[in-house]
Amino acid sequence: MPAEIVLTNARLVTAERVIDGTLVIRDGLIATVEEGRSQLPHAQDLDGDYLLPGLVELHTDNLEKHMSPRPGVDWPSASAVLTHDAQIVAAGITTVFDALSIGDIKPGGQRMQQLPVMLEAIARAAEAGETRAEHRLHLRCELCHPDVLSLFRDLVEHPLVQLVSVMDHSPGQRQFALEAKYREYYRGKYHLSEAEMDAFTIEQKLNSQKYSDRHRRAVVEECRVRGLAVASHDDATLAHAQESATYGMTIAEFPTTLEAARASHELGLKVLMGAPNIVRGGSHSGNIAAAELAAANVLDILSSDYYPASLLQAAVMLAGQDNDYDLPKAVATVSRLPAQAAGLHDRGEIRVGLRADLLQARIASEQPLVRQVWREGQRVF
Repeated sequence: MPAEIVLTNARLVTAERVIDGTLVIRDGLIATVEEGRSQLPHAQDLDGDYLLPGLVELHTDNLEKHMSPRPGVDWPSASAVLTHDAQIVAAGITTVFDALSIGDIKPGGQRMQQLPVMLEAIARAAEAGETRAEHRLHLRCELCHPDVLSLFRDLVEHPLVQLVSVMDHSPGQRQFALEAKYREYYRGKYHLSEAEMDAFTIEQKLNSQKYSDRHRRAVVEECRVRGLAVASHDDATLAHAQESATYGMTIAEFPTTLEAARASHELGLKVLMGAPNIVRGGSHSGNIAAAELAAANVLDILSSDYYPASLLQAAVMLAGQDNDYDLPKAVATVSRLPAQAAGLHDRGEIRVGLRADLLQARIASEQPLVRQVWREGQRVF
């Protein structure tokens, strides 16, 4: 890597404003940010494109699609991780929290078998320096699974684990307050007969009653001791938001109502919604639209969830909607705010002294084009 990299003729998106200017990288850090063009012969002309902080993704299960590209197909894990990583960095994401689910509720599901394989493959690739984005781990704990606590304790000591979320996807809870919606969703997803769906519903209700509350308390306490960030998931009511705040959670993932989102925001939790929700114009499961939360000024973080390229596109679209989000504020939802929520204060913003995690993008419409990406000053795309 050159001792100094100069990027000029760029529209720099800082935390406060957009600057027509120049950015200098030294030793993997942002050394200077200034207005105007550089006349240095080694300066790279970015042709008036936007220069943004590298995106920070807190919740994506994109790796699972590469591990199992078709039903019944198990893809080699090393190849799956590198393909996933390439897709991530091509979307402008320089820090990614790969979400690994603990506690598969699918009858005969493969997630539990894939979990240690995925974790080991990510760790091995990262240690070998083969990944272009920086990979961290997000453990998603399905609280109503009988074995979730023991599985969590087996994995939480892994050095890449930095974020944990607690979920209850049982009927009558949070995302599925209406049992009819629960039955419709899981019958279609798992191709269950009416009788199989009846048995599945009863089992999940009983497991939730038996395990959910005590597993929530235990997981949160384990995270508190280790200083790990904890996220709630699918909070639907004021009581849910208050409970999450009482537990000291810092992120509210995918609240399903304006009431829960507003309460979470006011209680100090960062409200995270899906970028696909913005791109598609609403929730695929019929819950609150992310654009409505932005209009109410209670949207803090966007996550690509299942579609990496949606992250930057959603930020650009957010800045063009009828709300208080200009481009710097919209970009913060995919960079500075997720970084801070996860305890990463060395990145996520164009500011002197921070890591030179950057992306160059041409934004001619709502579909931005990522042209270059740097991680710690090294070009990775």
